[in-house]
Amino acid sequence: MLASIINSEKAIEVNIQVVRVFIQMRQALTDNTELRLIIEELRKKTDNNTKNIEVVFQYFDELLDKKDKVKPRTQIGYKIGKK
Repeated sequence: MLASIINSEKAIEVNIQVVRVFIQMRQALTDNTELRLIIEELRKKTDNNTKNIEVVFQYFDELLDKKDKVKPRTQIGYKIGKK
């Protein structure tokens, strides 16, 4: 604030530089916020994919368990005796 009150070339340069620094800080925060949002969106997508992959493997495990528990079928029809 003092730089804007004092009426010298150096004070004007300092005032302009201070404003530029604040603009750069605001831009950096904005860029980081956008980057954070993009990263968060990607994280959510990968979390969802991970859950889907886990579900697929659970189904595979259930199918393998069912295959192991299947009883042999009894044959129907005419039975031919051994000779």
